[in-house]
Amino acid sequence: MKVLQLIDSLEAGGAERMAVNIANIMVDHTQGSFLCATRAEGILFNAIDNRVGYLFLNKKNKLDVRAIRTLMRFVKDNNIDVIHAHSTSFFLATIIKMFNKNVKIVWHDHYGNSEFLQQRKHKVLKFCSIYFSHVISVNQTLKQWSESHLNCKKVSYISNFVVNEKTNDKVTQLEGESGYRIVCLANLRPQKDHFTLLNAFNDIVKEQPKWTLHLVGKDFEDDYSIGIKQAIQDLNLNTSVFIYGSKKDVQYILSQAEIGVLSSKSEGLPLSLLEYGLASLAVVATNVGNCDEVINNDKVGILVEANNYVTLKKGLLCFIENIEIRKKSASELHQRIVNEFSSNQISKKLVDIYSNI
Repeated sequence: MKVLQLIDSLEAGGAERMAVNIANIMVDHTQGSFLCATRAEGILFNAIDNRVGYLFLNKKNKLDVRAIRTLMRFVKDNNIDVIHAHSTSFFLATIIKMFNKNVKIVWHDHYGNSEFLQQRKHKVLKFCSIYFSHVISVNQTLKQWSESHLNCKKVSYISNFVVNEKTNDKVTQLEGESGYRIVCLANLRPQKDHFTLLNAFNDIVKEQPKWTLHLVGKDFEDDYSIGIKQAIQDLNLNTSVFIYGSKKDVQYILSQAEIGVLSSKSEGLPLSLLEYGLASLAVVATNVGNCDEVINNDKVGILVEANNYVTLKKGLLCFIENIEIRKKSASELHQRIVNEFSSNQISKKLVDIYSNI
C-alpha cells in the first residue's frame, strides 16, 4: 500500500503538522509514504523524513491545469493507492480521483471553528464527498457533522497526536527571566482570541511582575495582528509580552517555559495542547472543542471558560503561585500524552482505515 498526504502548505498550522507527522510515521507502516504541498512550502519542510517521497506543486488556482497534470503523473508513476487529503485539499484530490478510479480518497477534517459549524459553507465539499472512501474527523463534533452533512458513510474520529521531533535546532531564545515564562503556541488568528489572554495577563503582571508572556505562531500581518500589537502598546506590556512569529525550534522554545496557555474561542483537538504536555508544561486552556479529552480533571491542567479573562487569569495564577501544584500537573499531563496521544496508537488506526477502503 502506498499513501500520499495532500496538504495546501507547509506553514506551521495544526493540519500541516499532522500531515507531516502522518507522512513520517507511515514510512514504517506502508510500502511507500508520500507528501505533496499544493500551494506553498513553509517552515515544516525541514521536518519531513528524508524517506518520504515529496512533491511541491506550486499550484496557482483551483483549476491550475499544469499542477493537476503534475500530480496525476506523480500518483501514476508512484503507484499511489490512497490520497489522504487534509482540509481544503479535498478538491484537488477529487479531481485526481475523477481521472484515476483506482485511487481511494481519505479526507481529514481539521476544521478549527467546530463551535460554529452552522456557519460552515459545504456545498462543494458535500459534492466531492461522493468520491471519498473514508472521512477522519479530529473531534466528535466534526464526526457527527460529517455523518449528517456529507455523502461518505464511513466516518471515524481520530485524535491529533504528537511525536518527539529529532532536531538539534536551538535558535530561538525567549525574552524574560528563566522560570517565569508563559508561552502561547497559536497562529495569530481571531479564533485563538489573544485579546482575552492579553487582558488576563495585564492583571497578572501587576501582581507578578517577573512573569512574561510569549506568543509563538504565524503572524499574518492583518487587522487582527495589528490589533494585538496595538493592545500590547495600549496596556504598556511591551516589556512583558513578546511576539516571535513562526519558529522551527518549537520544542526548544517550550523547554524554556513553565506554563502553556490556549485562550481559543473554538478548537478541534489542538496540537499545541499536546505539545505542551510532551514538553512537560503546566497547561491552562479554554474548555472548547475536545480540550476536555486531554484535560479532564484538575490533576492534568486547568480548563476555563472561553472569552472570560477573569477565569483565565485565575487559572494562570493558580500555577504561578503554586510551584508544587504546577510541577505535579505538568508531570501528570506529560504521562497522559505519552500514554494516550502517541504516534504508536494512531498509526494502527490509520493503517486499518487505509487497508479497509
